[in-house]
Amino acid sequence: MSQMSSWAIRNPVATTILFLLLTLAGLVAFSKLRLNSMPDMDIPTVTVSVTWSGAAPTEIETQITRLIEDSVAGLGHVEHTRSTVNEGISLTSVEFALGTDIDRATNDVRDAVMSIRSQMPRSALDPVVQRVEATGQAILTFVVDAPTMAPDDLSWFIDNDIAKAALAVPGVARISRSGGVDAEITVELDPDRLAAFGLTAFEVSDLIRAQNIDQPGGRAALGAAEQAIRTVGGFRDVDRIQDMRIAFSDGRSVQLADLGSVERSWAEPRQRARFDDREVVGFSVYRAVGTGEFAVTRDVRKRMGEFAAARPGIQITEVTSSTDAVVEGYDAAVEALFLGALLAVLVVWLFLRDVRATLISSLALPLSLIPTFAVMHVLHQSLNNITLLAIALVVGILVDDAIVEIENIVRHVRQTGKSVYDAAIDAADEIGLAVVATTFAIIAVFLPVGLMPGIPGQFFKAFSIAVCSSVFFSLVVARLLTPLMAAFLLTATGKEHREPAWVRRYARILGWSLRHRWITITAGVVFFLVSLSLVRFLPTDFMPSADRGRSIFAVELAPGEPLQETDLVTRNIVSVLKARPEVASVYAALGTQTSTMSGPGDLATSAGEVRKATVTVNLVPRNRRELSQQAFEASVGRELSTIPGARVRLGEDGSSGAKIQVVLSSDDPAALANAARKVAQEMRSTPGFRRAETTGSLARPELQIIPKPDKAAILGASTATIARTVNIATIGDVDQNLGKFSLGSRQIPIRVLLNDDARNDLARLSILQVPAFGNPLPLSSVADIGFGAGPVQIERIDRTRTETVEAELDGITIGEAEDLLSNLTSIARLPASVSRKPAGDSERMQELFGSFGLAMSSGVVLLFFVLALLFNGFVQPVTILTALPLSLGGALGLLLATRTPISLPVLIGILMLMGIAAKNSILLVEYAIVARRDAGLDRAQALLDAARKRARPIVMTTLAMCAGMLPIALGIGADAERRAPMAIAVIGGLVSSTTLSLIYVPAFFTVMDDLEGWIRRRFRKPAI
Repeated sequence: MSQMSSWAIRNPVATTILFLLLTLAGLVAFSKLRLNSMPDMDIPTVTVSVTWSGAAPTEIETQITRLIEDSVAGLGHVEHTRSTVNEGISLTSVEFALGTDIDRATNDVRDAVMSIRSQMPRSALDPVVQRVEATGQAILTFVVDAPTMAPDDLSWFIDNDIAKAALAVPGVARISRSGGVDAEITVELDPDRLAAFGLTAFEVSDLIRAQNIDQPGGRAALGAAEQAIRTVGGFRDVDRIQDMRIAFSDGRSVQLADLGSVERSWAEPRQRARFDDREVVGFSVYRAVGTGEFAVTRDVRKRMGEFAAARPGIQITEVTSSTDAVVEGYDAAVEALFLGALLAVLVVWLFLRDVRATLISSLALPLSLIPTFAVMHVLHQSLNNITLLAIALVVGILVDDAIVEIENIVRHVRQTGKSVYDAAIDAADEIGLAVVATTFAIIAVFLPVGLMPGIPGQFFKAFSIAVCSSVFFSLVVARLLTPLMAAFLLTATGKEHREPAWVRRYARILGWSLRHRWITITAGVVFFLVSLSLVRFLPTDFMPSADRGRSIFAVELAPGEPLQETDLVTRNIVSVLKARPEVASVYAALGTQTSTMSGPGDLATSAGEVRKATVTVNLVPRNRRELSQQAFEASVGRELSTIPGARVRLGEDGSSGAKIQVVLSSDDPAALANAARKVAQEMRSTPGFRRAETTGSLARPELQIIPKPDKAAILGASTATIARTVNIATIGDVDQNLGKFSLGSRQIPIRVLLNDDARNDLARLSILQVPAFGNPLPLSSVADIGFGAGPVQIERIDRTRTETVEAELDGITIGEAEDLLSNLTSIARLPASVSRKPAGDSERMQELFGSFGLAMSSGVVLLFFVLALLFNGFVQPVTILTALPLSLGGALGLLLATRTPISLPVLIGILMLMGIAAKNSILLVEYAIVARRDAGLDRAQALLDAARKRARPIVMTTLAMCAGMLPIALGIGADAERRAPMAIAVIGGLVSSTTLSLIYVPAFFTVMDDLEGWIRRRFRKPAI
């Protein structure tokens, strides 16, 4: 190890080629790295969806959802099952452990679900099992204007033409249309005419499907050729449908047109979209798992521009994007990187006052960073907020090893009078062990935390790879290239090496502390204990809130409210938002299936309901508004809460810290609903929470048809027949049973149902004809019709029904909110049948703090082992580790002074601090050992000599690291809210650890040296 530098100096060509290859590999890899917002933390998920048209949530839960959950519960590596049951549909998400083979998991889920298909209702569609290809929320949303197109044609144009163009872009997983209508042939029957002819809607629908069919009919040999036989009965135009005759068993028939109207129209609108004050048809683009957010966004924008340019009558306008904030964060991180690098180089020059030495040290920055990109690419990492933060923070550390090397070489040249070539060889070999030890100290700390499980582990893994790789390459540069360049580029200036005045003052203070070592050690212990006491004054959080320039609100009306009422409320909300100076534009999607985030890694997909809307607010740039995103949401939230009949929830973009979720679970629905209601009521009266509401406590109004069992059996009307008759009459048959009308390249469903007047008239529904023995009978003769209520949505987690209480946070962190919740009577005294499940940011925070202690302890133990191997002993590595506790006081103190909560970035910073603090101790201890061994100095002289010669590089590297992190700590640029806490913790810890370890570590060294001497004397083998 000590001969590496001399080899590099004697073989300059090989060394140069090595770094050219590393640089080339890094540049090529950089061009291929993905640019994302966060590290890849998409949980392997398989969804199972089952449609049972018209069924109530309670029926679907019992007959479908529970069966699915039970069937997949025994599969390997299943972490959670989450089910959402709405009217007519069950959606179950099966989450597997990170790293699970998603293809195998999908096949396992499919096999398990299909094995219980026979137990499900026959009228339900077959389960659809698919893995989740899309990640997070939509990256782009567009609106399409086509004045010459009818609404249904425009909708089909988006679903077909635009979808093909978008999905052809690599990395696009799916697109989702908002607004618009679906074309269909509507057959609206008159119930009076049906009764007159003795027909039912049930029979008419089946007859249309039976006649509208094209199917093969065999083959025949005519002459010398074989002919295929095909029965062609499909309808080719609407007139033919109208002219179709309905036959009776007694030989009579009637035209379909005599039973009602037949027209090509569109299905009842169940969704709508608005952009500012106008109704539009839009679509959202979702990227695939493992792709680059920036690259996919760029390619989709380019493809949509080309697509619209080729069609003069079509205008495609981008209305919102989640990628703009990613690009802003990237630009800000790069800016902070360059600014920090410049400051670090300036610090080096101020100490060395040698341009050539400064340039040689500075070259370590690009030559350490660029090869790091190659490692990140090989390990499938991306450029994201975490990796960019790691690179920006590590800038000062990258010049650290080079500073130590070059400072030692310069000192040798000035003190010994040797030639630069010889001084470079001797100085580099002399300090080799210290440089290697300091580098591996950081790697040893971050290696274990990179293996942390769960979502927090993904953050630590990304940070660990970036830091460990760049620090390792900085070691390679310092041991090979820096001595080589110094040997050939440095010049002997002839300046006498003078000891700075501050070093002499430091030596006097150190001499006193060595003479009063127990006072020094006691003071250090007291400082550490006082540091620990600061923890209770600091709030805790998972991830700081960030200003992304975009807010997403969820709007919910009471169950039973139609789309028109939702649209009216949405327009009121848009008008309130547009009146705000912070708002640039507003896009609203009503009744559309949406994906929302409750925190990093927590993606929730909600079924489209006409009473729900998602409002996306694009804010003006930061420099043009006075309020941050969080302040704007708090302010506008109070205005929106006054809109009658609407429940508006903020923080649906997954911005951590925006809201908290309290998830209660129980198999007793009544106890669960009562407990959730009490929790919500108590949270509303607790300062720190805003708009606490339960998400599942609403009940929808129902029209309940209850068969008369005895009479229905005698008359031959089964419950299934009654249910299907009513279903067909009111909303049409289920999709798989509908006849299809061929219109060019698409198939339009033919939907049979009663006309509007009959569907909305209880009296006319009661006389609806139901098939029975002989002639059809009125519905009222075989069933009672009444009113009732049932849950509008059922949520289940891990096979247990749940209810969620959501509240926005009013100036408090997740940790403070959890403390408030633990003191609520309604939570402390939950019924025995009800329990609380951690969810959202609270779950991630518990997971983070639960794993961090073990990971950090493992890092410190591994660091001790590395030092023991390098120093060939177990005693003095303990001396080096004593600098670690001294760094906590500065970190916690500066966090307290800046009112910064302890969050994931802070914990990452403290980990980095552990490695950095050990570096300074290593430089001192290693030189003291060498001075005693090689120069024959006594202990006190060796420590004072080490302090004089190593204090300068220690202070240089500390100031360079602080300078490199200063732009980040000051919160310059976009996404500073998440970068600054880490830099604040590191700078505070560096100041305290450097200042105190220069005094404390030598004093503790004497104690450990005495201990080592005692051990040797105690266990020395007697002479024979």
